[in-house]
Amino acid sequence: MSLDERRKIMAGAQLRRLRTTLGLSQSAMAGELGISVSYLNLVERNQRPLTAQLLIRLSETYAIDARDFAGAEDGQGASEIEEVLADPLLAPLQVPKAEIRAALEQAPTLVQALKRLHSAYAGVAELGSGLAGEHAEAERGGPLPPAVDAVERVRAYLQQANNHFPAIEEAAETLAAELGQVEGDLFHALTLRLRARHGIRVQVMSHQEMGVTLRHYDRHRRKLMISELVEPAGRCFQAAYQIGLLEAGDLVNAVLAAAPEMADSQSRKLGRITLANYFAAALMMPYGRFLAAAQDLGYDVDLLGARFGASWEQVAHRLTTLSRPQARGVPFFMVRVDNAGNVSKRFSSGAFPFSRFGGTCPRWSLHDAFRHPGRTLTQLIEMPDDKRWFSIARMVRRLAAPWGEPEAAFAVALGCEERFASQLTYARGLREMRPTGIGVTCRLCERANCPSRAAPSILGGLDLSEATRGLSPFGR
Repeated sequence: MSLDERRKIMAGAQLRRLRTTLGLSQSAMAGELGISVSYLNLVERNQRPLTAQLLIRLSETYAIDARDFAGAEDGQGASEIEEVLADPLLAPLQVPKAEIRAALEQAPTLVQALKRLHSAYAGVAELGSGLAGEHAEAERGGPLPPAVDAVERVRAYLQQANNHFPAIEEAAETLAAELGQVEGDLFHALTLRLRARHGIRVQVMSHQEMGVTLRHYDRHRRKLMISELVEPAGRCFQAAYQIGLLEAGDLVNAVLAAAPEMADSQSRKLGRITLANYFAAALMMPYGRFLAAAQDLGYDVDLLGARFGASWEQVAHRLTTLSRPQARGVPFFMVRVDNAGNVSKRFSSGAFPFSRFGGTCPRWSLHDAFRHPGRTLTQLIEMPDDKRWFSIARMVRRLAAPWGEPEAAFAVALGCEERFASQLTYARGLREMRPTGIGVTCRLCERANCPSRAAPSILGGLDLSEATRGLSPFGR
């Protein structure tokens, strides 16, 4: 039996969240599980661990995956709250990690409130320092800009849902089966559907006519225009997105209506676009067939792309959504950066500790992908808490670029916990790999003598000497 299997599973917060989501009282859940109310209360308060028998009962009664509780430590949540507490305003308090874990377990809603308050504070501070542009002085002291707030709310919403929406999956899978009866490829079937059901013509237009616009739907002329710069997988995605808005729009609205944190107009609009994109990916790569293919092919992203007519990035993104109870894939995380290190996309069905502010660690092979176009780079990475993750990274291009214009290129990393890596074809040499120590981001990393450190650690402070110069100018 491994150490992971022998350790006690303290998952009170997860169990309480499940009960609340199901709308059950403690007595009702205890009755359904065949345990006493007092025992359930002790488990929810982390005064008793989850036993193997109780995990089995939970799995059978509520169709959940035991991994939700076996991996109950919320690494992502702990990382986010540590980042908040590392703020210069709060850092002198030196909140112990044990108290952070206790807060995550006992008062998760309070933790969410703290993160939301800090996000608003950080936005005000950025505006006040003049980083938001020439109108910063006029806006000083105002609330977090609506666009920034909406992005953060949607990201938090996706994370809370493990980037998985069952109702949308089912609707997309049903439509995919129907479209599968049409001769020809999926793009042909989608264009026929738009024309026959909605009276919409799909036309690929020249980039001179479209300019910087990649997709435009003219509702008056009932015409969906897609730029020729969009590659075939992207054209298919854009057509599927339009069908998602038309045929699953009410479903998307219902899903968002059940999330009170998405009530403001900006978050709701961005959420609607995000879930329509989710529908498009699910339509191109239907859950059942895609999961079966992924497992059969060892999660080979290139082969999956070839089989489903999808790009490398589309497949990587889709792999983060495979969280259907009783039919789960490897819990992946995904992050996308540009060549300046800006994070433009991050998703996770696991608990990878993303940084909410700033970039990622330069020691991560994600950034090396720009120097190796066409290659998939593998790496075993180790966080400061000694937890290991297996990562693959690839440089991707989404658009054709006219000669003389800068080409938009990104690096995408897809990864999972080391314990799941054996299921990936990329991990054949895992035992021989030496882990690379990385951090969440420089200002939150306590690793000493890192040659790649770009900023002093807020957690550890400066360790300077006039007589000695180490690998980092910041002394750590």
